[in-house]
Amino acid sequence: MVAMDKLRIDKWLWAARFYKTRSLAADEINKGRIEVNSQVAKPSREVKLGDTVAMRREGQVRTVVVLALSGLRGPAPQAQLLFQETAESLHAKADHAQQRRFVREPAQSMVHGRPTKRDRRDLQQAQHGWNARWSASVDS
Repeated sequence: MVAMDKLRIDKWLWAARFYKTRSLAADEINKGRIEVNSQVAKPSREVKLGDTVAMRREGQVRTVVVLALSGLRGPAPQAQLLFQETAESLHAKADHAQQRRFVREPAQSMVHGRPTKRDRRDLQQAQHGWNARWSASVDS
């Protein structure tokens, strides 16, 4: 970790391993999903020690306090030393995980996907049969 007073928020989010690239971090910031000290941030916003960063991601808000600044992306154990998640955020994260365990995913209830052309023909044949189709011929 390099000793510094301030660092761009997009660079810090990347170094803390919240986002895989700085451009992804900047995109999320531009969408208004990142707040620093309860204010919507811009990618050039500088963070300093003690700032509170709130991130909306996957239906939940994650709030962390900046403990250290680093402009270099290092291994995950080193990145975890850059921040501390707040108690409220940890509690909300546990609640969200609990809800996900008990709520069924709608896509899992589908046994099969959309029917193929062959499946639709088989369904039509089973419902009506080939001889039950209407015909414009004179033969009855």
